Amino acid sequence: MKILFIGDIVGSIGRDTVAEYLPKLKKKYKPTVTIINGENAASGRGITEKIYKGFLELGANAVTLGNHGFDNRDIFEFIEDAKYLVRPANFPNGTPGTGMVYVKSNNDLVAVINLQGRTFMGQDLGDPFKKADELIEEARKKTSLIFVDFHAETTSEKQAMGWHLDGRVTAVVGTHTHVQTSDNRILPGGTAYLTDSGMTGPYDAVLGMEKEAVLRRFKTQLPTRFEVPKSGRALLSGCLVTFDATTGRASKIDRILINEDHPFYE
Repeated sequence: MKILFIGDIVGSIGRDTVAEYLPKLKKKYKPTVTIINGENAASGRGITEKIYKGFLELGANAVTLGNHGFDNRDIFEFIEDAKYLVRPANFPNGTPGTGMVYVKSNNDLVAVINLQGRTFMGQDLGDPFKKADELIEEARKKTSLIFVDFHAETTSEKQAMGWHLDGRVTAVVGTHTHVQTSDNRILPGGTAYLTDSGMTGPYDAVLGMEKEAVLRRFKTQLPTRFEVPKSGRALLSGCLVTFDATTGRASKIDRILINEDHPFYE
């Protein structure tokens, strides 16, 4: 079995890029399950119902979120009815939505868990390690196939989560920092790991934001409004996890990177 994961979709360029390449990626790799991180999909902050449903129509089986997941207030109107939208599970009690969903593929169930780190994230959240333990114990009553999107800032916290969950989940893939790392590996216990899957959106930008505004902020230290470019070259980042459907152990994790410097070959 295979899981295709596409990292942080940023703005309209990111959405258009997914629309262009997801059918091609599914045709080439034939993933069993496709997961998309959509927390930046609506102009760089949050997600709307239309965008969420659009991802499902393109072939996504689940959509994960992160610290910007609730920035667009439209989410409060539909999150409780969105069966395959996953927000960080360690948000405070009473937060709408769910932190784990089950995706059915043929006769197999894949649990998709979303967690958020606490280091440098600026939010008062529950312990993601403890929450991971609770959800994995619950999930393993139904399936050994468990995918974790860990939305965190620091590489150390992400690596720590990988080691914490090694042998208990199929994959731990990091999101949030928007720059793909090259440390994809299978940990000793059989868990696929990647510190950050990277982003999908504007290629000629700084973490998906207009580079001129970011440069102005660094050069002047003055408050600057960041906007997502609406045109320009595009980038798609993600990964493909291959695993055993019976044991849930991963055998391979490949990075996916598509841009003008790394063209896609069908």
